[in-house]
Amino acid sequence: MNWKQTIRENGHHLSWVVALTATLGSLYFSEIMMFTPCKLCWYQRILMYPLVIILGIAAVRKERHMYLYVLPLSIWGGGISLYHYLMQKTEWFKTGAAACGPVPCDLDYIDWFGFVTIPFLALVAFVLITILQILMWVAEKK
Repeated sequence: MNWKQTIRENGHHLSWVVALTATLGSLYFSEIMMFTPCKLCWYQRILMYPLVIILGIAAVRKERHMYLYVLPLSIWGGGISLYHYLMQKTEWFKTGAAACGPVPCDLDYIDWFGFVTIPFLALVAFVLITILQILMWVAEKK
């Protein structure tokens, strides 16, 4: 079995696992750890949560072209996550952080290993989903 066949058969399942893990992780941080999400965190959630449903349906129905619907959400979500992460870790975007809402967007609830924050985790999830969906797109081309 070559990589194209493998990614065609498992790409949606793997993407769904990533989206589900990210969704459950965000719910854990807000509902169990009681971290109040900032405005940018909400935007990332708005783009991640539907991916669980879309990718779940695509995996069960073996839909081949769902990357057309998934890629815009994952790329846009990755862009917001990158902006949010840069706001937290650099001085470039700090001025907009305080105007983010009741919870400042540069607040680090977690800071594992000096670089892993909640927006970083979301960025990793969006990037993984994007890569898997692009690989599915390439595998579908004849």
